[in-house]
Amino acid sequence: MIVVDAGEPRNAPAAHMHSYLGHEGLPPSELTGIGREEVRSYGGEVIAGRAVEVTRAEDDRFRVGLVGGHTVIARRVLAATGLVDELPDIDGLADHWGGDVIHCPFCHGFEVRDRRIVQIVTHPRGLHPAGLFRQLTARFTLVLHGGVEADNPEVERLGAAGVNIVDGRVRSIVAGDDGHVAAVELSDGVRIDAGAVAIGPRFRVRAEPFASVGLKPAEHPTGLGDFVETDPTGETAVPGLYAAGNGTDPSHQVLQAAADGARVGGMISFSLAHDDIEAAARPSANEADWDHRYGGDQMWSGNPNGTLVNQIGGLAAGRALDVGAGEGGDAVWLAEQGWNVTASDISQRALERVAAEAQRRGLVIECHHADANALGAFDSGMYDLVSAQYASIPRTPDGRAVRNLLNAVAPGGTLLIVSHDLEPMRSPIDTNEHSRPFDPDAYVRLDDFAAALADNSEWEIEAHEKRPRPPGAASASHHVDDLVLRARRRAH
Repeated sequence: MIVVDAGEPRNAPAAHMHSYLGHEGLPPSELTGIGREEVRSYGGEVIAGRAVEVTRAEDDRFRVGLVGGHTVIARRVLAATGLVDELPDIDGLADHWGGDVIHCPFCHGFEVRDRRIVQIVTHPRGLHPAGLFRQLTARFTLVLHGGVEADNPEVERLGAAGVNIVDGRVRSIVAGDDGHVAAVELSDGVRIDAGAVAIGPRFRVRAEPFASVGLKPAEHPTGLGDFVETDPTGETAVPGLYAAGNGTDPSHQVLQAAADGARVGGMISFSLAHDDIEAAARPSANEADWDHRYGGDQMWSGNPNGTLVNQIGGLAAGRALDVGAGEGGDAVWLAEQGWNVTASDISQRALERVAAEAQRRGLVIECHHADANALGAFDSGMYDLVSAQYASIPRTPDGRAVRNLLNAVAPGGTLLIVSHDLEPMRSPIDTNEHSRPFDPDAYVRLDDFAAALADNSEWEIEAHEKRPRPPGAASASHHVDDLVLRARRRAH
């Protein structure tokens, strides 16, 4: 699963999130951070980027084009892009949005209880929450800014219930010396004291990337904006394109939107399983992804990785397992140094390139098609060298891939793990201009191996450090330093 995250949630202006069981008062960004880590812990990727166009490929899969030119291929797409709030053109209103200016009595009503609350009504539906705001404070004023007449029966009932009704246009929101809302100023200059302002904004669903596959938002029954219509499973009118969250129901708070996402995610899983049963197949998304990447021109230089060359000097040639062999630069070099090499990769297309290059050079390399996370992926205790150079192995909560690699090392053998130092890639980017090509934190980390080896009497860590990246691994690179872990499994 790949999540494309532009980093612009609807609730970003709010300092705290409410009505989410177990996370009451948590800043929205912290909940998002927790969610990202949980997704990554199961091998999902969270890519910082922005989807700009979704199209259909010839094989009926979706192509999700991102800002910056990257493309994601998917069998199903879930639109969880949410809404954009469109505030009335009132001076100062946007400055306090998400703070002293609120829209929902359930989201932030308790926090503004007993203040002077002024609700600005711009549409007949704006009267809907007025009774709830009246319950929160005895000092409640309703300003009829537009769209509602003073003789409206509901307005009259509110007035009879003690609500102060003001018929007039609002010019600005006035802040006090402390920076908080102090008053609402009308067009005639009259000021109404306020400690909080309630407003019902219009809303617009973020559906632009999906227009290219025929998705058309519908007008919401409230008349306040648009939304995406779905069937009971969450599928839109476009087959294979699903939607969830407040883009399908603007009344959703964070908790309901998350629950809807979980429900629709389950429906997508059933849909994919149905297709696989019909095809009598059990495909691996990770395998399909790498087969797609290796379906074009050669990706890498064909040279061995410089850190591998530097690190195994002095080791006697024996049996070697190259995990995540790719196009075989390392496997070929090891074979030329006299090693008995097994090249392993999840992509059969990659291994076909390894085999072709080995044949061209007159080398014998065994190609092993395997997922490093599969049970029994590698022969146990059979290899004098197990090498994983920049291997993209999805993380799992049980750390299965780490155990598989450790178990493959023979007594007296060496484990060599080399990964990119991608800390610079974790810095924020402008998703209006760029997208990340991948999520480095979705894959097994070098520190996962170090943790598994710590205090393990079977192993001796010989190196665990950051080093400048030697030249020669590829024609271009997005990193300048390597993280290196070399360990020896003690002989019995």
